Amino acid sequence: MASSLQSLIHDDSRYQKSFHLFLERSSEHQCMQDFIDNTLPDILASIGDGKSHLNVIGVGSGDGEIDLKMLSKLHLRHPGATVDNEVVEPSSQQLHNYKVLASQKPGLDYVTFTWNKMTSSEFEQHWKAKKMTKKADFIHMIQMLYYVKDPEATVSFFRSLLNKNGKLLIILVSGESGWGNLWRTYRNELCNTEISQCVTTRDIKSFLDSKGVSYQNYMLPSQMDITECFSEGDEKGELLLDFLTEVLDFSNTASPELKAGVLELLRHPECSVESNGKVIFNNNLEVIVIN
Repeated sequence: MASSLQSLIHDDSRYQKSFHLFLERSSEHQCMQDFIDNTLPDILASIGDGKSHLNVIGVGSGDGEIDLKMLSKLHLRHPGATVDNEVVEPSSQQLHNYKVLASQKPGLDYVTFTWNKMTSSEFEQHWKAKKMTKKADFIHMIQMLYYVKDPEATVSFFRSLLNKNGKLLIILVSGESGWGNLWRTYRNELCNTEISQCVTTRDIKSFLDSKGVSYQNYMLPSQMDITECFSEGDEKGELLLDFLTEVLDFSNTASPELKAGVLELLRHPECSVESNGKVIFNNNLEVIVIN
């Protein structure tokens, strides 16, 4: 990343603020909810081979909201099975939020939680150091491969933990989304070299194809209202710009040329549509399910 630009992930409170605004302005959680309700149950039906105990690993689980919804679908498909749920999450605040949510949700007595306050690479080191032989029936990595150094190695490691009928579920932004276009155009200026950050499902699919790994994929149409980004000095617009570029205080630290170029591209038909005075960004996600 250009030396003058600092990654948003270095300021957790601003990151959380911009992330929550992004969730307010986008249909991200709604499209995931639709997938969990309508498609995930059939995917989960084929795991486990009728076993009475299932192992699940959530990587980058955040506050647990999506995890708990998936666990309830798993329970409906395998009502007699107990579940060992490994939670991998580096943010102590998010892990705390998850624990609170899990403690308040009734009917989770079939789940045993193991809390790992660590990154996915720390979890990998920990797993190898302990020479763990446990295999997982379901592993999910939702919107987290942006924050690892080597997404392909991370996918390969977690895939190696799968049981014979196990599934690894990955959700990322689609290569055809506005994010994909933004990153292809400004990768060198915006993307943090310490982490992968600018990865899309296009990258993961081409890696899997090169290895001959079979997978299914599902498109999740999603959009995001970014109108405020175009009002100079608008506080919410600046937070959204930080989230879109992953740059801390992008409006005030980017060069005028970079800022103008990014704003122009965000309005471009490849990234957004304009309707009724609003600029609606293509936030399409894609699910990859690896066997």
